[in-house]
Order: sequence, then structure tokens, then C-alpha cells
Amino acid sequence: MGSADQTMKAVKIIAILLAVYVVIVAAFESLLGYFQPQAGNTVVVTTVDEDGNAKERVISRLDSGDQIYLAANHWPRAWYNRVLDNPEVQLTLDGEKRPFKAVPVSAEEHARVDAEHPLGTVIRILTGFPPRRFVRLDPA
Repeated sequence: MGSADQTMKAVKIIAILLAVYVVIVAAFESLLGYFQPQAGNTVVVTTVDEDGNAKERVISRLDSGDQIYLAANHWPRAWYNRVLDNPEVQLTLDGEKRPFKAVPVSAEEHARVDAEHPLGTVIRILTGFPPRRFVRLDPA
């Protein structure tokens, strides 16, 4: 087997592994979006789309000091984009919907909240290393 054949075989193996990884990430993200699992630190955020329709999404709640933060930790982030377009949201806390204004955070605030609530290596791998974005929820 020549050097060119070995190189081509290595490229094919890498391409197959990359394709398998992309499928795993897409499947994991799709299942999370479909099932929207709720655990101890999750909340339901209600946003409004461009047509005025209310959309609910289960999101992990992050607390820092006296503030509530939500993080876009995944590639699918329609809720986050809706929040940027219309920051008036509702958060279901203890079974009650409460109004909030979502505020994008500064770089310093982002670094602090990210350090206080780091994502584990496994979840970063399963989600395909998306950039993490935060919004702070101020009472409306």
C-alpha cells in the first residue's frame, strides 16, 4: 500500500468519524428539544415570536447573587433569538407565571456566570461545543 493510499484511507476514516459525531450531536439536540426534560433547576420560559404567538421552552435556571440567568447552551436557540427580538418574557416559577425583562449580559457578567456554572465536558461534547450565551432576567 502506497503513501497516497494510506493518506486517503486515513482521510476517509476521519470523515466517517466526523459524520458519526455530527449525527450523534444532531440526535442528542433533537431529543432534548422534543422531550424538554425538566429537573430540579429547570424553568419554563415563555417568549413571543414575530407573529405574536407564545412559545414555551424548558431552560436551565442559573442563579448568581440575587439574579436569575438563562443560558443558551445548545445550537438550537430559537428561544434565545426571540428573547433578543422581544425581551418581555414570562418565567414559570413555583407553578406561577411571572413577567421579566431579558437583558443580554456584558462580557464581564458572562465570564462570571460562566465560571459559577461551568458545563461539564460530556455535555459540551454531546452538544457539539456551541457558543454559550446568557440573558439576565430583571423583574418587569
